[in-house]
Amino acid sequence: MKAFMDKDFLLDTDTAKMLYHDYAAKMPIIDYHCHINPQEIAEDRKFENITQVWLGGDHYKWRQMRSNGVEEKYITGDASDREKFQKWAETLEKAIGNPLYHWSHLELQRYFDYYGPLNGETAEEVWNICNAKLAQPDMSARNLVIKSNCTLLCTTDDPIDSLEWHKIIKEDDSFSPQVLPSWRPDKAMYMEKPDFLDYLAKLEAVSEVKIDSFENLMVALKKRMDLFEEVGCKVSDHGLAYVMCAPASAEEVEAIFAKRLTGVMVSAEEEAKFKTAFLVEMGKECHRRGWAMQLHYGVKRDNSKRVFRYFGPDAGVDCISNYTPSAELADFLNLLDETDQLPKTIIYSLNPIDNAAIGTIIGCFQNSTAVGKIQQGSAWWFNDHKPGMIEQMTSLASLGLLGNFVGMLTDSRSFLSYTRHEYFRRILCHLIGTWVENGEYPADEKVLGKMIQGISYNNAKNYFGFDV
Repeated sequence: MKAFMDKDFLLDTDTAKMLYHDYAAKMPIIDYHCHINPQEIAEDRKFENITQVWLGGDHYKWRQMRSNGVEEKYITGDASDREKFQKWAETLEKAIGNPLYHWSHLELQRYFDYYGPLNGETAEEVWNICNAKLAQPDMSARNLVIKSNCTLLCTTDDPIDSLEWHKIIKEDDSFSPQVLPSWRPDKAMYMEKPDFLDYLAKLEAVSEVKIDSFENLMVALKKRMDLFEEVGCKVSDHGLAYVMCAPASAEEVEAIFAKRLTGVMVSAEEEAKFKTAFLVEMGKECHRRGWAMQLHYGVKRDNSKRVFRYFGPDAGVDCISNYTPSAELADFLNLLDETDQLPKTIIYSLNPIDNAAIGTIIGCFQNSTAVGKIQQGSAWWFNDHKPGMIEQMTSLASLGLLGNFVGMLTDSRSFLSYTRHEYFRRILCHLIGTWVENGEYPADEKVLGKMIQGISYNNAKNYFGFDV
């Protein structure tokens, strides 16, 4: 029997162990998509206890606590931090096979030197160990980033954000990791939302552009993109139900936008035409600036209206959508490709049945302007577990070039989540090590080591053009 999560955790061949320990483990981290709050880095937040850093904002954990019948007051309510931690510990012991079990214990090992299991009986001991560690100066937000060997992270930022915290971090020479904004203009695209016009008013104020037409909406957004670029932005991110392709004339798009400006809700067909035009313009602008464009889709959000009314979005009540037409994704990419304005693009579907479709679509639009110009993104959200990662990488390898893959991201709000990169790298080395030991790929350590270092770090550095 193997020991619990020892140094060779998930590494079941000699090749996997060599690739991980000699190559993957030594690479720094680029976290090119996360939801870390830049203010907490700028102010170097100190965490009072493990609940603050572990359970605050983590809807992954909240979802499992509800599955364990935990009352909401112990999840997002007014229970004490110690009580919330106890309920999480009691939940975690039942999470066999869930990535949260592995992530949580990797975090306990790497940041708190605790190598035992966390459960209801050990909760008091772990609570005291973690809180004693967190009281030390080297466990502040900035130091956790440094301790994780993260050289660069990209936050997720709205066009109306001032980016004041990013500017403070950029100007502080005492903190070496880079903290860059990512362009996330979803609220300017979601015309079906009841607060759409209120948002446009805020965008109008910060951009100092009168948004009385679709053309001027784009002027306002591009003006804000200038600010993002000044602070180092190199990537956009777009959250969608699906990638639509409903091209319309400029006149028709203007008419749809004008209709919505009057307060009238538009039809689903009109909404698709507006969003197509919006994304095409964003794609062209990303191409012009040399930014990479990320497309996240396949999620149905806020399914429990009761929880949504109580807490709001990001409460842990989202699910996978089964409406992800690959034909429209291909047609959308072609709209940009036809005019040679298709940017570097990373495609993520929350639905794992889309892996093969994405793998075939990206191959249609690769060219010499960038290595692996169109990427299938890493296994995302409900798929960032061992079988999900293996399935995504196996599909990508079968249909494309796994060696050009830009690898893992945390998609997290926690400063302890960098161990997800370790989890991914171990699974990567397990997968490639298995192929090598099965005689499916040569046991050429030089070639394999370079490939592992690329997928772990170097590919992302080169793909995004990060200066690290």
